[in-house]
Amino acid sequence: MVLLTELPPEIVQHVLGYVDPPDLAWIPRICKSFYHTVKGNTSLYRVVYLNNFDKPPTKASVNWEQAVKDAVRLQVICRRDRIQDKKNELPFVYSTVKSFLQNAATDTERVRSTTHPTSRNAELLSDIFEKESNQSAFLCRSAIYERARRECNSEQGLAAQPRTEHQQSAQLHCLYGVPLMYAHPESHRTRRSKMSPYACSKVYDLRQYTENTKWGPFMDDDTDRVDWEKVEAIMIVIGANLRKLGLTKFPVCKNFWESPFAGTWPQSYKPLPVVREPEPIELQDPYGITGTWLRVVCFLDYTDFFAYNFTSEDHPPAHIPRPAIDVGEATRLILMKIRVTKVEAPGPDDGQELPVCHFEGVSRSLDDSYDENANSDLRGMRGSVRLTREGEVRWTTFSVFSGVERWRSESVQIGGVKSAKGVLGNWFDKDFDPRGPAGPTAFWKVSDRVTESGGYRALMHDFLPLIQDQLDETTDEYEPEQFGDEGDEDEAGLELEITGISWVTWSDD
Repeated sequence: MVLLTELPPEIVQHVLGYVDPPDLAWIPRICKSFYHTVKGNTSLYRVVYLNNFDKPPTKASVNWEQAVKDAVRLQVICRRDRIQDKKNELPFVYSTVKSFLQNAATDTERVRSTTHPTSRNAELLSDIFEKESNQSAFLCRSAIYERARRECNSEQGLAAQPRTEHQQSAQLHCLYGVPLMYAHPESHRTRRSKMSPYACSKVYDLRQYTENTKWGPFMDDDTDRVDWEKVEAIMIVIGANLRKLGLTKFPVCKNFWESPFAGTWPQSYKPLPVVREPEPIELQDPYGITGTWLRVVCFLDYTDFFAYNFTSEDHPPAHIPRPAIDVGEATRLILMKIRVTKVEAPGPDDGQELPVCHFEGVSRSLDDSYDENANSDLRGMRGSVRLTREGEVRWTTFSVFSGVERWRSESVQIGGVKSAKGVLGNWFDKDFDPRGPAGPTAFWKVSDRVTESGGYRALMHDFLPLIQDQLDETTDEYEPEQFGDEGDEDEAGLELEITGISWVTWSDD
């Protein structure tokens, strides 16, 4: 019988290419032959990587040996049971997860009822962070989670500069994409540990909206660097409202807000089939602007908003966070149809790798009741997408009513250029009114269609393909998953469902 070590080197390497990545750590210890076969063998590590993970984008530069070793180390760390035994590994986990997503697949088949491709990298990360101790150790380490867990003294306030671990954890949470609604994911799911009041205290605090932050989710230092703790708070507030209304039962929201790592990597947008020739200017747009986007806008009643910011007896100093707030919020669903209209070179304050693209379009409320704040034109050269100096994708939109700009938003795209996950940010008065109002917003692309339609036609053209995908997955009747948590109570008398006509809301009245 021929021993494996007696086979030609190319056959040995071919065989070893099918081992599990962790096995490459002990195989060199078997004998000198295997040691010399594995040691520094870049082509072997490349084969092992590609047999287990996604093929990176063409332009990606990958250190194959280090990539395999990092993937193995990530899994080893996250298999530890105790949070205290792994929480100090946050910097490594942060860099490895980001690298894994940067190298995720963009050319595989589209996942049913979504707009992103299948990815072995994303599936592995989803499996890892399904473990609640990993969520606590790496995704719930920002300042608002520490506040909710009473781990910091509110009188000490916030540091002048955000702590690195806070920002890393918040960004990981945003890439994970599913809002974690309790301060202790692994236990203590009680009303007192709910995160939405603490997230609201950040999102609706007008002190967060300054000239240096552009009134958006950026650092208060005029550098345009993304403040991921602000983005995380926005995600939690919007996610809580979507769940409260029952919208996460439906594929058009569920697959964007309840699926981990759902398209949170660059170039992950994979459109539904649309028979339409792109216009010449669309071919110059690297961001994939043209199409139909579903937008969510949340806001407080202005009386509550004003009282929270100006009439409260407790006016903490600027470095002290406002108290948690848990009052009713309103939510609007808006359909945006936009087209790229101009592509120009980046300015001196923009990232230089990609151009600045401007767009125009219209928005339509999906609620039966007419809302002049939702139905508008999105016109003018101020609707734009560009890179920040650190390479994040920044969206600026203006809502126009009767030819006059009224509301503005500043947002960042989660996952990078042309990601399927979409955009999170802040809306506010276009003149930066120091008395507000302001609040969170999100939008994500559902189709490349841009034909103007409303009501039944809007639903059929823009949402039905996503819903039909979900129905095709099973021959059984589709029953939406329930997302009730212990201690949650739905708003009395409020339900929401999707019909063949439109989104419908109603109450006991």
